[in-house]
Amino acid sequence: MESPDPRERLLQLAERRGASLSALSRLVGKNPSYLQQFVRKGSPRKLEEQDRATLARFFGVDEEQLGKSKDISSASNDPAPQTWIDVPRLMQGVSAGHGAMGEGEHAFDAVRFSARWLRSMGLEPRMLSAITVQGDSMEPTLRDGDEILVDRSLRPPRDGIHVVRLDDILLVKRLDMGRAGMVMLVSDNAAYRAIECRLDEVQVIGRVVWKGGRI
Repeated sequence: MESPDPRERLLQLAERRGASLSALSRLVGKNPSYLQQFVRKGSPRKLEEQDRATLARFFGVDEEQLGKSKDISSASNDPAPQTWIDVPRLMQGVSAGHGAMGEGEHAFDAVRFSARWLRSMGLEPRMLSAITVQGDSMEPTLRDGDEILVDRSLRPPRDGIHVVRLDDILLVKRLDMGRAGMVMLVSDNAAYRAIECRLDEVQVIGRVVWKGGRI
């Protein structure tokens, strides 16, 4: 089977992930126009090995889709291809306080997870994002500066900790779906009052499925 053109494939993967070429260029440590020139002008003629490997892990695909020559002799000896997945870290934070405005959803870095662990959690890598928590309203569960993994898979809203958008403000709150047509945005910190609103007033961005932070 003919290998896909790496430039076309890169554009397809970037569009599917919602990542700009400039953000992906920064991800591999290059200037913002690096991948734009690769795709539009054919310069460089092929991706550098390290850059190709980083992008392949980010998208969760084989490097051959981005231009790596197929090595038949080594393919059969590789017991665990695609062992790691790089989940994009978004520039914006989500408020666990009085509210923070979103500053654009551009990836500036990535957090690496075991592909096997993600599968065991029932998570689809392309639907995941990592975002930083801002504020103290979700303490002690989530603290200011914690990194959270958000699953953006489309599912009906349910109880649990989610990232939501309310009046163009991104919040991380615990959802209480106890009343029909309504939702309570609950803080784990008792100093903050719950916010009651209609379901059509809130956009559920995704469910928080993991956290990490300093000890």
